[in-house]
Amino acid sequence: GCCVLAAFSSISIAEPDPVDPAFEVDKTRPTTLLRMDTRYSPVPWSRLDFRNDPNEFQFAIVSDRTGGHRWGVFQDAIFKLNLLQPEFVMSIGDLIEGYTDDLEVLNREWDEFTGRINELDPPFFYVAGNHDISNPTMAELWRERFGAAHYSFIYKDVLFLCLNSNDGAMHQIGKAQTAWAEQILARHTDVRWTLVFIHRPFWDSPNEKDLAYWAPFEQALGDREYTVFAGHYHSYTRMIRNDRRHITLATTGGSSGLRGPSFGEFDHVAWVTMTDDGPVIANLMLDGIQDEN
Repeated sequence: GCCVLAAFSSISIAEPDPVDPAFEVDKTRPTTLLRMDTRYSPVPWSRLDFRNDPNEFQFAIVSDRTGGHRWGVFQDAIFKLNLLQPEFVMSIGDLIEGYTDDLEVLNREWDEFTGRINELDPPFFYVAGNHDISNPTMAELWRERFGAAHYSFIYKDVLFLCLNSNDGAMHQIGKAQTAWAEQILARHTDVRWTLVFIHRPFWDSPNEKDLAYWAPFEQALGDREYTVFAGHYHSYTRMIRNDRRHITLATTGGSSGLRGPSFGEFDHVAWVTMTDDGPVIANLMLDGIQDEN
């Protein structure tokens, strides 16, 4: 043949083929093993700067599953996330139906949900919604099963800030959590990006009390690079505040009119590719992801 693309990975450059001296190795691409016949031009590829930056990574986000959940949708999402193989999966809450003090019911619902997560190949990070924590009994059960309802971690120099928007009571954030988040943000000012995950989008509300809960977080986030993800409304919305993206996801099985993208009503998973220029976000409709069969 006129050319052979042998492989591409972080391996050493091979020597030119002794059988055919017309083949040469592209020594300008030290991470690419490429053999080409230099007797012919042009070449059958557009460019050779492969997207293999080790600092880039991809993860998925699932949205509201409950609030009148439709059976089978979240199970389908688990199956399709296993096809996609993200590095990990984030959530933004409303994982069980909840809204009860009956521990037998709550444990049965959590057992069913965690059983689904056990079928998921990548790691899964829990974030609480109002259906997950809506009374002291549910808050205590969350602590027993999952520990903290707000937490943070850093992955490849990106800070993940996971918040509880039902802190002490539904649809509020307590002063202790706010102070904790301020300390975390003050401690990690040099990360390349900050991603915030919270169930209720307090910024998207005409209620001054909701805006007051969110104001200290906006102040603490300051002028750093950040993106915020939320849910709760079962309708997709993208807002720009302080020149930063605030994305409210649609559903992954929660109640929905399913009128389509023009209404923000669809079942999806968000697919996020983290780059040096920030997250690149693709909304993958569940019915558009199919396996090889």
